[in-house]
Amino acid sequence: MKKNNKLAQGLAATALAAGLVLAPAAAFAHVSVDPSTEPLAGESTTLTFGVNHGCDGSPTTKVAVSIPEGLSGVHPIADAGWTIEVERAGDAGRVSTVTYTAVDPLPSDIRGEVKMLVGFADDAAGELVFPVEQTCEAGSTSWSEVAEAGQDAHDLEAPAPTLAMATPTAEPEAVDEGPGALEIAGYAASGAALVIALVSLGMVVAARRR
Repeated sequence: MKKNNKLAQGLAATALAAGLVLAPAAAFAHVSVDPSTEPLAGESTTLTFGVNHGCDGSPTTKVAVSIPEGLSGVHPIADAGWTIEVERAGDAGRVSTVTYTAVDPLPSDIRGEVKMLVGFADDAAGELVFPVEQTCEAGSTSWSEVAEAGQDAHDLEAPAPTLAMATPTAEPEAVDEGPGALEIAGYAASGAALVIALVSLGMVVAARRR
């Protein structure tokens, strides 16, 4: 009986260890986007897109990032390991897609990163979705799925990288220090001085009477 208990405990420990080992792999089994600073409307930041693996073991050759509405400017950042192509759309020439092509195919077990400097529109809010098309030597993956209301994004097979815009903190109300405030402060100071003078005078009179 003791042997069975030890065996069960050993299996449980093995399963737990396997879960701890596999959890990080599952967490990184997608393309991610990370800002260098808090993403705020009207501000700018550098976005880093992380490619965590290839296509079923095949090396990555190209990463195409689709640009959503809500950005006022997009400037890809040069990298010796990638060539960059920018596509524009509409009369205003808004950047629609930025494609990074690997100079040398990125091995499936090595993480790769591409970057771009972006500016956020003044009305940017909520979540910005950046669909990514990952092309490999054999096959491709379209990271474009978006979780519906109430759905866990971790349940998606190929979730699109998303960026949640931050809510600006309210600034404290300014204290009114206009002419009126200065005048009131002056009156208060004058009143205090008058009280002190009267008290001093009373003390002098009392001393003389003695």
